[in-house]
Amino acid sequence: MQLNFNDFTPLQIYHLMTQTIIPRPIAWILTDSGDKNYNLAPFSYFTAVSSAPPILMFSAGKKPNGDIKDTVKNIKNTKQCVVHIASESDADLVTQTAATLAHGESEVSTNNIALTDFTGFELPRIQQCDIAYGCELFEIKELGDTPQNLVFLKINTLYLGDKVVELDAKERIKVHADKVAPLGRLGGGEYAGISAPFAKQRPA
Repeated sequence: MQLNFNDFTPLQIYHLMTQTIIPRPIAWILTDSGDKNYNLAPFSYFTAVSSAPPILMFSAGKKPNGDIKDTVKNIKNTKQCVVHIASESDADLVTQTAATLAHGESEVSTNNIALTDFTGFELPRIQQCDIAYGCELFEIKELGDTPQNLVFLKINTLYLGDKVVELDAKERIKVHADKVAPLGRLGGGEYAGISAPFAKQRPA
């Protein structure tokens, strides 16, 4: 089967892309809607962009009514957020926090998600997540007719849970992917975990 994207609507293209660009990492993003009223939402159009400077990017569409999503609105206002990497055990909560709520209604409070202080960063982090990036806004680009917001974030600090890291023989930090058990996004309502990691040596 070969498909020409000119023959499909944007919604049909979205479904084709999300079912074929798999698995996708999920940015589970915490922002402040004001007065420590925390918004939390997942985004699977998400990737690393650069390491010097350290930049992450996620893409956000609009709410069903056409309004800007709360995550983007809050980042524009406060210039900061915390990006978490969710684990397989978080799948139910990640799904629940994808619900469209009124601005200022907290997914954290609604779902009884425990937060904790994020040392060296103003916002808290999700207590149960083993990976959290404290980020500041780097740039926002608008793309397409809708438009889509491409949000570029500069990483200021990184939290790693003790159970997922160790120092290797060369004193480098080793993050054990199997202990993180990251949650990946597929198409439709489907998610995936990872199998046992395996290594391949790159050619010289």
